[in-house]
Amino acid sequence: MRLLVVEDDKELNRQLVLALEEAGYAVDRALDGEEGHFLGDTENYDAVILDLGLPKKDGISVLEDWRRAGRTMPVLILTARDRWSDKVQGFDAGADDYVAKPFHLEEILARLRALVRRASGHATSELVCGPLVLDTKGRRVLVNGQLIKLTSHEYRLLDYLMHHMGRVVSRTELVEHLYDQDFDRDSNTIEVFVGRLRKKLGLDVIQTLRGLGYLLSAPEAKPNDKPNAHVKTQS
Repeated sequence: MRLLVVEDDKELNRQLVLALEEAGYAVDRALDGEEGHFLGDTENYDAVILDLGLPKKDGISVLEDWRRAGRTMPVLILTARDRWSDKVQGFDAGADDYVAKPFHLEEILARLRALVRRASGHATSELVCGPLVLDTKGRRVLVNGQLIKLTSHEYRLLDYLMHHMGRVVSRTELVEHLYDQDFDRDSNTIEVFVGRLRKKLGLDVIQTLRGLGYLLSAPEAKPNDKPNAHVKTQS
């Protein structure tokens, strides 16, 4: 998952980016409203943390312009303004959530997980695909109850596919959502990570659709795996 942090306080921006990267996200940052607006308008993000009191262009104007341009990524407003009227203004501008400073980083992470889940149509922190379970809160992957160890890039790839299971995801989309702005993006590495994932999971859940991308779906049950199967015998 790829996030954008738009916050003019350099130290707070640094702390947020560090915490989000440690939580497994790819993160871009901006220190003013103009840069933040440009990134949000030209790049694809799974969620944005947006301060309101920004130099060059205030957060409300940035958010209104994004929504007017059809940008639908979830936006979490982070600000020192805690009056109810400020919150109403933020929600009316198109915000999805609102946190007043000071705050706890764990709360920010939990709210972001919820925003990303809801944006992809999931209600709980555990994403399930047959015997495969991804715990977004604990960043754990289990197959038939057994813990599977993944690298950060492997987990990030599986996390995105699990959030969008049942939908074909192109290599371009994966590259745009898995790597930050400064990463040397190469769509060929996606194929390598998919191969590693298949081997580690030991499941036939990731299909390659030539010329289209990848589809994650639960493996079909074999006839002899179905419960209550009846075997006819001759009398």
